[in-house]
Amino acid sequence: MVSIGYFLSCEEFGPRELVQQARWAEQAGFERLWISDHYHPWNSEQGNSPFVWSVIGALSEATTLPVTTAVTCPTVRLHPAVVAQAAATAAVQCQGGFTLGVGTGEALNEHILGGRWPSAPERLEMLEEAVEVMRALWTGESVTHRGRHYTVENARLYTRPESPVPVYVSAFGPHAARVAGRIGDGFCSTMPDDSLVSEFRSSGGGDKPAQAGFKVCHAPTAEAGAKTAYRLWANEQLPGELAQLLPTPEHFEQASTLVTEEMVASALPTGPDVQPYVDTVRQYAEAGYDELYVAQIGPDQESFFEFWSTEVAPAL
Repeated sequence: MVSIGYFLSCEEFGPRELVQQARWAEQAGFERLWISDHYHPWNSEQGNSPFVWSVIGALSEATTLPVTTAVTCPTVRLHPAVVAQAAATAAVQCQGGFTLGVGTGEALNEHILGGRWPSAPERLEMLEEAVEVMRALWTGESVTHRGRHYTVENARLYTRPESPVPVYVSAFGPHAARVAGRIGDGFCSTMPDDSLVSEFRSSGGGDKPAQAGFKVCHAPTAEAGAKTAYRLWANEQLPGELAQLLPTPEHFEQASTLVTEEMVASALPTGPDVQPYVDTVRQYAEAGYDELYVAQIGPDQESFFEFWSTEVAPAL
């Protein structure tokens, strides 16, 4: 059996809503939390973007569930030395139950300081160096680093957890999965692709944890769920590298006019029928993931948690 957690969407909900959802998730039997880390939402319908580190501090007091960021980009908008401090503090607040999920990011969030948006290979190179910097700082030693992408001078973290923060690396292609296997303490993705998990494990990941998240929209009818999902998350069906390259929510709204409601309806479980939810969990489990995180789209959160705990969980 995989461990099932809840996926908190910082793009769709404000900080107080996210904390309440975490409480409901724990009461409903979810075992852990994922939380997205964004500067912008994907579109204006989602309409939120709280600072994730503030929310994690509140989560540490509201629940006992472990928390993973899904995912933080420690390379452009925030220097890895700053992310290292934020993650160390979060790990202390969560009493060790914190994992830093990292990835190469999206222009949507990272372009805001006006710098050039690097190519995908360069972003992976930057990520690898950033992880090196953060791990050095988590030792508690004074760190001076002069690398290709980052400089750190006489930096030392005084507030740290007893053990270094685990770093799980996100990947959506084979090259990134190999990097994740080489440098990560775990793997995270949103794709039920067994080849990615296999690439991670064969490249050094071994039996380290693999996490994945997916969205659902429980609703009175499948059609109603599809409409809500289409209104809020049509962007998830955009192909290729658009999600990494488009710089503003307005660009995502323009591109999403190419997505149909039928495309969204076929891509995720919606409505009141238990079986599509069970089938999706099994699809990810069969791909080799150890932890799954479910995000309910839309405002009808309380009924989702009731549905999951009383109908979906017993069927798994």
